[in-house]
Amino acid sequence: MIPHRAFLIALAGLSTSSLAQERPVHTYSIVARDPETGELGVAVQSHWFSVGSLVPWAEAGVGAVATQSFVDPAYGPLGLELMRAGKSARQALDALLASDPSRDVRQVAFVDAKGNVAAFTGSNCIPAAGHIEGEQFSVQANLMLNDKVWPAMAKAYRDTRGDLADHVLAALDAAQTAGGDIRGKQSAAILIVRGKSTSRPWADRIVDLRVEDHPEPLKELRRLVQLRRAYRHMDDGDLAMEHKDVERGLKSYGTAMQLNPENPEMKYWTAVSMANASRLDDALPLFKSVFAADPNWKELTPRLRKVDLLKVSDKDLERILSATPAK
Repeated sequence: MIPHRAFLIALAGLSTSSLAQERPVHTYSIVARDPETGELGVAVQSHWFSVGSLVPWAEAGVGAVATQSFVDPAYGPLGLELMRAGKSARQALDALLASDPSRDVRQVAFVDAKGNVAAFTGSNCIPAAGHIEGEQFSVQANLMLNDKVWPAMAKAYRDTRGDLADHVLAALDAAQTAGGDIRGKQSAAILIVRGKSTSRPWADRIVDLRVEDHPEPLKELRRLVQLRRAYRHMDDGDLAMEHKDVERGLKSYGTAMQLNPENPEMKYWTAVSMANASRLDDALPLFKSVFAADPNWKELTPRLRKVDLLKVSDKDLERILSATPAK
């Protein structure tokens, strides 16, 4: 038995008044599960401010939801609640549609942790509008320039190589190339979570990025995803250093800097980690580069030693500070 919608609204901590705050977020999106990793994700682009605050929802080990057109954000938490309780994507979506008097203006897609997908395009969604339910993914779009958008998304998702982020970003790019939103473009978002929950939601979010307002939201979203990957490699390097695996740590730091070569902070903390691992000779060129770009990093360095974050002798600290002439 599926609980009544009002009960689910209360269970999710929402108020019935929230359902009246519907916004016309006409857009295109994709929900997907990576069959290899189990990761679950949503990606979206729209000519609407801050689309990421309304359309994408996901929970590790549960599923992912995209709710759009005349969007009812409650589909996100309610859909996840039903899938968390063991309902399939189709059962969860059908239950919510059955109790929604405005279903004809909705466009919604679910994917559950087993890879089941379900999508719906209401009869009153503004053309061109439609969806395709694929193998562990669904693409959907409304108010598009033409009806080639969502087939192009499905093809790009299937044909792309790489991780889940690569696949869903390719789908968004294909949508834009095929014509995209008839009004243009403004914001975009991507949310990817682990296939299994760690009971730590902050650790389960692999990618959680938004472009709120930008003339080229998809290009900006790709840039942010690249940065996110770089910082994940920095995190991996830090973890390796904590476990005294210096070589793995330096390899991770190196990958991070390759992905984001213009970032002085990555260079700086890599240099600090090298110095702490008795690799000062390798660290000095990085310190020099960072200090030359901004002398405030040089000002910071002795302060790290005071709180035991830089573990070097007086002599080695002087070598670091002498890496570039004082300005």
